[in-house]
Amino acid sequence: MTRVHNAATGLHRLFILAFLLTLAQLAHAWELSGIKTISALTRDQQLIPIGSVEFKPLPNGATGFKLTMDHGRFSDHFLSMKEFKCLESAEEVLCHVPYPYKTPGTVSDKDYAWLENSLLFLFKQPRDFGAKLWNGLYFRLERDEAGLVGLPQAVDLNLISAPPDDLLTPPYNAAVRDDVTPEAHWITRLLIR
Repeated sequence: MTRVHNAATGLHRLFILAFLLTLAQLAHAWELSGIKTISALTRDQQLIPIGSVEFKPLPNGATGFKLTMDHGRFSDHFLSMKEFKCLESAEEVLCHVPYPYKTPGTVSDKDYAWLENSLLFLFKQPRDFGAKLWNGLYFRLERDEAGLVGLPQAVDLNLISAPPDDLLTPPYNAAVRDDVTPEAHWITRLLIR
């Protein structure tokens, strides 16, 4: 009986240890630190790496970020007297619109607004000339077990055509964004992994 009891106790301890290790791995599966790849997920499930973001913890508890777009993945478009770096398909062209003003460049596990404001795009049809700044896309970031997922929302990029009064508050808050059907655009998501 003692031998059976000892074997059962040993198995129980192994099960608990394996469970705790699994929890620890899940808790640390993805962290807001280091260099992560930014990819665009297309409607036909193609994953296009478009850049990277480096996260660095700061002494105040926030996390700093540095965004680097891979311009080799983009084509040059001269729209409305300005050069844009764009992703092209037969159905839609999406052009990155870098946020034009100084930002704190910080995020937290509950607030990704400055990174979201740095990942603005405008969209147009391949046959269209010029940039229509009211055709803006903002990717609202949500955390999942593998990283961050950016869900598209419609914005008017004219909002940032002049510097905002408050440079410490991200301009594209929830009140100025509208949800769009993810499948409405060629790029359906942004993934940060």
